[in-house]
Amino acid sequence: MGGVILGTGSALPRRVVTNKELEKIVDTSDEWIRARTGIKQRHISSEGEYTYVLASRAAEKALEMAGMAAAEIDLLVVATISSHMLMPSSACFVQREIGANKAFAYDINAACSGFLYGLDMADHYIRADSSKKILVIGAETLSGRLNWDDRNTCILFGDGAGAAVVGASDNTARGMVGSNHFSDGSLWNLLYMHTAESCNSEIKVEDWCGAHIVMEGKEVFKHAVKAMEDAVRGLLAKTGTDLADVTMVVPHQANVRILNNLMERLELSKEKVFINAPLYGNTSAASIPIALDEANRNGRIKEGDLVLFCAFGGGFTWGASLIKW
Repeated sequence: MGGVILGTGSALPRRVVTNKELEKIVDTSDEWIRARTGIKQRHISSEGEYTYVLASRAAEKALEMAGMAAAEIDLLVVATISSHMLMPSSACFVQREIGANKAFAYDINAACSGFLYGLDMADHYIRADSSKKILVIGAETLSGRLNWDDRNTCILFGDGAGAAVVGASDNTARGMVGSNHFSDGSLWNLLYMHTAESCNSEIKVEDWCGAHIVMEGKEVFKHAVKAMEDAVRGLLAKTGTDLADVTMVVPHQANVRILNNLMERLELSKEKVFINAPLYGNTSAASIPIALDEANRNGRIKEGDLVLFCAFGGGFTWGASLIKW
């Protein structure tokens, strides 16, 4: 087996924003949001709660659970689309914050699939060198990347961070069983976010509308459900795994309607799927590691369990991973 998750952690901004509060700033209602998304509230960053700050808090909790010091980490990866700065990376800021002085650090931009891409990369590093200790973090402050006049997007997203320490284990039965990842850049215009406007007039984007998320919700819904289903079924076939043997499914928490649709397609019982989207909204790359940490700390996952992850995000990017806990 490859990489084993040795510890998990998560961090959320202090401020909670309910649907009722959103009614004051955009043309929406609690009933409208719940009916379409299942989301009741989300955490929104306040002063000083930058992406790298949340990522650092989650990392410290994961390290504590793993019984490891930050100085033991060899590689630090942050999956994010809402970094505090474009350069340096969030990962470099986290390295500084937690004192991971031995690690090399970089960010991954794969939207909501970013944490799974990071886990897959960590697994390959560890297969090549079992002495490696790797910190994989998903962290977002999407509140800073939203058009707060667009009720179709601003109601969906929240801020937060989740982290996992990945390493080798003496128990060779544990670890990553397999991954199945994809991307399709031809569909980028269904879900995208511009960066700052170019300072070079020759290469300015003609339809630049601001550095915030733009989404064709109905189209994304259709692609997301089918893509995750196909990724899961493909992974199960590739690894020779029966879905009935999977103990827990931790999907990307896009919204409850997408998750319900996915469960129907895969014929999964609600007891087998961990869902916390109503409390946090869509936290993009942070959603799976936040849910994983919550499930782990609540005793929903035990050693020997087969845990399945699946995600879909802008790019498009999507995929699934299977790990023996």
